[in-house]
Amino acid sequence: MSDKIWKFDILIDDSFVNFNPNSVEITPDTNDFLISLINGFEEGHWMKKNFQNFIYNNIAETALKAEERMKIVDDSYSCLVESAKHLRLIDRDGVDEEVKKRDKGRGSEIAEIVLYGIMKHHFNAIPAIPKIYYKQNDNMNAFGDDSVHIVLTKDSDFQIWLGEAKFYNDLEDKRFNEPLSSIAQMLNSAIIRKELGILTGLNELDVVLRDIPEMLKKVKNILKNFTSIDEIKKRLHVPILLLHECEITNGATTLNKEYKDKIVTYHYDRATSYFKKQIIKFKGYVDYDKINFHLILFPVPNKSEIVEWFISRAKTLREDAQ
Repeated sequence: MSDKIWKFDILIDDSFVNFNPNSVEITPDTNDFLISLINGFEEGHWMKKNFQNFIYNNIAETALKAEERMKIVDDSYSCLVESAKHLRLIDRDGVDEEVKKRDKGRGSEIAEIVLYGIMKHHFNAIPAIPKIYYKQNDNMNAFGDDSVHIVLTKDSDFQIWLGEAKFYNDLEDKRFNEPLSSIAQMLNSAIIRKELGILTGLNELDVVLRDIPEMLKKVKNILKNFTSIDEIKKRLHVPILLLHECEITNGATTLNKEYKDKIVTYHYDRATSYFKKQIIKFKGYVDYDKINFHLILFPVPNKSEIVEWFISRAKTLREDAQ
């Protein structure tokens, strides 16, 4: 497997079973995985343009329906303009600073876009529901997952990936409560059935799998309501992206060994804490060990600067659409 995702370096690609300090009590741990991902530096500065381009290149994956993406696939600017029409973050921008501080979702769309990009470039995933587009519908926004993908396997089968994406000011233990609560909701059997029912009811799969008709038929047959939820869980993967502000990254000026070692140590520590909490929270959950969880940690130097850039750029694109 590549040591990069797009132009980002992979520092860690590991299983919790290899770094769990207490595998006797904190178990099962063979179904938990960690990816640590970092952006580069240039002339003493974090490469924000690199990060911004990743947003530009992948926003359509989650903000546009498959048919729309197909129609303007060769027109990157139109992709950006059309995608900007569906962003929720812009609509919340008019509130005062105190409300912004309390707004837990501030920046979440950025994390969702990054997750869709990672799914595309690292896991060769096919976007099954463009969540930003469909979250305009309040009924869709009620479900716990931030991304829905299908991954085709070498044995002519498929996996279901239901993801969670957050953008935080730090990675303190308290931050883990929110994604864990969302995942608990997402893994409720009734919610899984509703999500998969929506998936089979939309036209998305027909478009993205139109060149593989046998696989399309197989996916739809298995995802229908009569399939046992036990069979679904065997195919289920949960990627959890925690995009986070990081003092180590903010204080760095170059992609040297010292910086990488600090991030590796920090991310192993944070992942250990996260997986402990997750395993405890899901104790007693039927077939927990059948579901694979992929924690993805991505540090940035300053969250607010990224959010303000995103809002400003998206506003400009919306104006261009008028």
